[in-house]
Amino acid sequence: MGKLGYDDTEFITGQPWRVHDSKRPAPPVVTPADKVGDPPSDAVVLFDGANLSEWESCKEPGTDAGWKVDGGFMEVVKGTGDIQTIKRFGDCQLHIEWAAPEKVEGDSQGRGNSGVFLLADDNRSGYEIQVLDCFDNPTYADGSTGSIYGQYPPLVNGCRKPGEWQSYDIIFEAPIWDEGWIVAPAFVTVMHNGLLLHHRQECLGPTGHRNVCRYAAPDPDVGALRLQDHGDAVRFRNIWMRPLFGYDGS
Repeated sequence: MGKLGYDDTEFITGQPWRVHDSKRPAPPVVTPADKVGDPPSDAVVLFDGANLSEWESCKEPGTDAGWKVDGGFMEVVKGTGDIQTIKRFGDCQLHIEWAAPEKVEGDSQGRGNSGVFLLADDNRSGYEIQVLDCFDNPTYADGSTGSIYGQYPPLVNGCRKPGEWQSYDIIFEAPIWDEGWIVAPAFVTVMHNGLLLHHRQECLGPTGHRNVCRYAAPDPDVGALRLQDHGDAVRFRNIWMRPLFGYDGS
């Protein structure tokens, strides 16, 4: 095999590498899953349908998560509270599948409500992507399915019927702080059932309720993935995470 690249081209602006640089490291090899949506070879599997060993109670960190596991999915048990991952993540790619209850009860925010929170810790909820049954169910726009809750409505409503499995694919970029000052905000990209809802949308701050979100205090560098007990029997399955370290070829 001949030389792969060149040593006599110009340097790329802002990079230590030449155009087509022969010495630039190749990207790492990751084996994709046979089925789209299943975890690739470098994923951290957080729930494979077997048990909740990767999760803990948010009410009492360090104790078992109190949700039900049956038939390859986990289900919210009303009153047990939110659960969160034991592992912590910063910038990441998340895949998660969920289903609202097949039996329709309630309306607006009272129907199939839960939430996916990123960069959560024991003292704060983090950044929420709303889980809600919005199939033929109107509600306020910035609280609808796939919204960055209280901040931005999704571009479209791509909900499947109640009881059907749905997917979120989320790219989360954690905020950057320096000595108590926000240097860069959090950014979120969200796909729902293959539809783009948010494209690197700048977050206004951690999630709140009935208040304007703001960056008031430094976020942790890494945090948990949290799932919400909002009182509805929402189901989750096939949850995995890929930590992202800003690969730049170095």
